[in-house]
Order: sequence, then structure tokens, then C-alpha cells
Amino acid sequence: MCLIWFALTSSVRIDELITGIFISFILSLVLFRDYLTLGLPNFSIKRLIFFFIYLIVLFWEIIKANFDVAYRIIHPRMPIKPGIVIIKTKLKSNIAKLALANSITLTPGTFTLDIVDDRLLIHWINVKTTDIDKDTKIISEKFEKYLKIIFE
Repeated sequence: MCLIWFALTSSVRIDELITGIFISFILSLVLFRDYLTLGLPNFSIKRLIFFFIYLIVLFWEIIKANFDVAYRIIHPRMPIKPGIVIIKTKLKSNIAKLALANSITLTPGTFTLDIVDDRLLIHWINVKTTDIDKDTKIISEKFEKYLKIIFE
């Protein structure tokens, strides 16, 4: 919370630093019980390292998907085949499934519609296959391996 405060204020004045630390401390005390109910795993260096690797992978996938969607938009025949597919996840925790759904939605061309048990309903701008295993490999495999380590 302190880092967010410092990023938002963009200041190193001592009074603003003390205010940020104080507010972060008070919020930590107040919100501690809510944090525990989220079901997040304990902090570890390994999880932190994989989180940063995951952010790089996510950023790269977003860039690739942006170019793919831009290509489809500017192509004269607009080669799209929109549809809804189902993918299966091996993730068990709800927070991990939520992170996966958000990751899929953040990449242009895909949108998570619903999560039911171990299945995600995805709207895909260019459906390549309707086989659940192949769809899962194409859409979510690149995210799942990191999210499993981070959240489970």
C-alpha cells in the first residue's frame, strides 16, 4: 500500500511520506481480516518471482493479441470466425480461476463470459477449433502454469 501511495503522490516530501505510511498502516489493520477471507496463499519469494514472470508473459500475450486483432480489422476480408468455446482449467482455488479469467479477458480477441466449476465459457474472435482440450491449450495454458504456482 505504501508503494501505491508513493506512486500516486509522486512526492518524496517527508510529510507526505509519513502520511502514506500512516494511512497504509491503518488500512492494513482494518482490512487484515478481509484479506484472510480471500484465500490467498502465504507470501513466498518463489511466488513473487513467478508473479513477475507471469506479468511479463501476460504483457507479451496482450501485445501479440493486439497485433492479431489489428490485423483482422485492417484486412480487407476481415478474417474472423467469432464464437463461444469452453475451456477446462486445472486450477482449484477461486482466486486463481478469477486471475485466469481476467488474464484471458485482458488479451484482445477473447472474453471470459462465465466460470462454472473447472470450465470457463470464452467468447473468441477467431475460433480455431471446438475441441475443449485444444481450446484450453491455445487460450489458457500459457497463463495456467504460472497461476498454479502463484495461487495454489
